Amino acid sequence: MFTGRQKELAQLNKLYNSDKFEFAVIYGRRRVGKSALITEFIKDKDAIFFTGIESNALQNLEIFSRTIMEFETGMAADKVFSSFQEALEHVFLLAETRRIVLCIDEYPYVAKSAKSLASILQLLIDRFKDTSKLFLILCGSSVTYMEEQVLSSEAMLSGHRTAQMKITPFSFGEACQFVPRFSAEEKALAYGITGGIPHYLLQLDDNLSIEENIRNTFFNPSSVIFEEPLNLLKQEVREPAIYNSILSAIASGASKMSEISKRVGEETSVCTAYIRNLIDLGIIRKETPLGDSSTRKTVYTVDDNMFRFWYRFVPENASTIALGAVDLAYRRIERHLPEYMEAVFEEICRQYLLALLLADRCAVDFTESGRWWGTNPKTRKQEKIDILGTMDKYSALFGECKWSEEKIDVSALEKLLDRSNLFSFQRVHFYLFAKNGFTQDCIDKAREYRNVTLVTYEDILKWLI
Repeated sequence: MFTGRQKELAQLNKLYNSDKFEFAVIYGRRRVGKSALITEFIKDKDAIFFTGIESNALQNLEIFSRTIMEFETGMAADKVFSSFQEALEHVFLLAETRRIVLCIDEYPYVAKSAKSLASILQLLIDRFKDTSKLFLILCGSSVTYMEEQVLSSEAMLSGHRTAQMKITPFSFGEACQFVPRFSAEEKALAYGITGGIPHYLLQLDDNLSIEENIRNTFFNPSSVIFEEPLNLLKQEVREPAIYNSILSAIASGASKMSEISKRVGEETSVCTAYIRNLIDLGIIRKETPLGDSSTRKTVYTVDDNMFRFWYRFVPENASTIALGAVDLAYRRIERHLPEYMEAVFEEICRQYLLALLLADRCAVDFTESGRWWGTNPKTRKQEKIDILGTMDKYSALFGECKWSEEKIDVSALEKLLDRSNLFSFQRVHFYLFAKNGFTQDCIDKAREYRNVTLVTYEDILKWLI
């Protein structure tokens, strides 16, 4: 069953209903659901869906030719066009009398094998855009390639597209639609181990507990997810061993370049190049404190929850899993799950605040948000703020997120109030987020102020789901 992506479907259908030439570029990381979106869109339409392969131009042309002829005749055909230009021109001409969708999935594979493909498309679009009813879709998983070779102002096809969509992972609220029978806590954990990637969410069975799901996926050598990160890296990079070491280091807590380099056993210059590639792939995120772009404070985190969970827990338990001792492996990670979920809960809280902002219900109309960390000049100690949102140099919100079984006491609020004094904002509002609520002392203290909002995880669920 297809879930979500209603805005994207609506946009594609709006373009389709124009009944004139349209050219949409759809891109995003692997497994994010691009092909599923397009398949859902074309299910009731005349469409040619061609998926490029990582091979030479001749083999891609053969597959493309068969796809066209099967669409046109309704049966398998062996005809092979003499060139991509002839094949594409044939499709443009077919679409002069009726609406046809042509999707070239994994476009970078085809374009790399057929170097003149972009110029051929440019030529044919210019020739047929006023007479053809073709709806052309180019889709790709190589985000860097699509942005640089298709979407950038220097790209050959620049100026020819009529729409573009970067497909991103589902938000927490959207991810919950895949697992409606999970408990409230299990829904957060499901998001924490899948990152909102539909392909991974579909591997979960919400008739079982989240513990059973982790056992059946991450700790099961025959599951789709068990070697997924390794397989994805092999598709995208050379020398995956060093990438694996870097990801393991970051997932285990190394965040600064010097720390990563030390754990990996490579020079920082070497690690920098590999990390840059991981950032391009959407797996690693580079961060600096909000409002401070100092490179000295740069940290790196695993941006993809599935990768973060896998590299944090699977490699160190690989031998145990191989022996079939799944119970032991799970017991080893179980005590670390609350700590692991802290960053996940922060992300969920940020999404909650963004939802408030879009609904004009947020206490501060922030334009930027992120984390902050730095040295307290009075105590000389390191301080951090989970969420800092700023509107201008005068207004800001401060957020603290606690994923804990215990109710949050007044000390957490006092620390948040104290840390805000590190800044000179004149108008501030405080959000304190808690998994299981607050002590009465904390509630009473918050009531003394007009600028404090206490938010439970239950409150977040009611708003986002």
